[in-house]
Amino acid sequence: MLRMSQVVFSAVLAMSVVLPVRSNAETTGAGAVFVMTNAADKNEIIAYQRNTNGALERERGFPTGGRGSGGVTDPLGSQGSLTLSQDHSFLLAVNAGSGDISVFRVHGADLFLTDKEPCGGSEPVAVAQLGNLVYVVNAGGASNVVGFHLEKEGKLKPIPDSIALLSTGNSGASSLSFSPDGQFLLVTEKLTNSIDAFHVQTNGTLAPIVVNASAGPGLFGVLFTPNGIALATETGPAGGTNASAISSYAVLANGTLSAISSSVPTLGAATCWHVVTPDGHFVYTSNAGSSTVSGFAIGAKGTLTPIAGTILGINPTHSGNLDIAISANGKFLYTLNSGTGTVGIFGVNEDGTLTNLGDADGLSAAAGFNGIAAI
Repeated sequence: MLRMSQVVFSAVLAMSVVLPVRSNAETTGAGAVFVMTNAADKNEIIAYQRNTNGALERERGFPTGGRGSGGVTDPLGSQGSLTLSQDHSFLLAVNAGSGDISVFRVHGADLFLTDKEPCGGSEPVAVAQLGNLVYVVNAGGASNVVGFHLEKEGKLKPIPDSIALLSTGNSGASSLSFSPDGQFLLVTEKLTNSIDAFHVQTNGTLAPIVVNASAGPGLFGVLFTPNGIALATETGPAGGTNASAISSYAVLANGTLSAISSSVPTLGAATCWHVVTPDGHFVYTSNAGSSTVSGFAIGAKGTLTPIAGTILGINPTHSGNLDIAISANGKFLYTLNSGTGTVGIFGVNEDGTLTNLGDADGLSAAAGFNGIAAI
């Protein structure tokens, strides 16, 4: 039986969620893909119009009002630097150089800046949203997470006393994700190889940290499936050849993680980013070191089964495909290819396999792009 606090929290969360609207992607099959430049002088979001066949047409850039970190290849070292709200009404972006978070209202491939707020720490690298809750993870200085309420007009309101420190000051924080029921926030630490679990309290603050060891070496990203299974990517042991992996976990009531499928090989290198289909049936990983995409079927209890030999998509050589996103209708998958300055395009088939549909160009091949999101 749920405790009364959990029942109250669930009710508050349900009332606070912005009611979903039928977006262009849901009504016409068209949509948009967004990429963040992370430029040190002026951070921008590059918007692409997505056609019904998955092809992309570049629209224009939308300034975040902040500054990125700059750099060349994956300078943020994170997953979730660019995040769409659940109902696709808002797009949240981190400005690692200026230490703030930007919020855009989304209308197709057009963006309208609604707010920019200090991150409450140093070097924000990823942001997560659930209902009216937003948390950002700050990798610089004393690594921490900080909470905000997302108001209906797209403004961020800091939550008092919401700052929570991670396990150590220099933890290599790289991603965070809310459980679908709103009970937990998970955060990954690359340098300690730990997954931090925080119970989310009724006022939006976090209970004390519970530190969990990763099932395998090289922990990077974490996200949840729609039914509450946590999935974490692992780059693998140092010196390994195509030795990356992915693990699945159940989150227990006390914040400890119980491994379900441990370190299932992706057969790729530098597996850092992953994405789950909207129906929760499949998860795909972006293997930057081998320029490939791997896929797994997700069982009802969280078991991971490789799909058709695991390597399902191949990007051009030296693509260095970083972050990965999937369209709102679940039909198309996109990779941010830093090394070639392109966005890789794949069709998602009913059996989970992928069909390579080419790519969209127009990005700089050496400009430190980070973050991709799709509707």
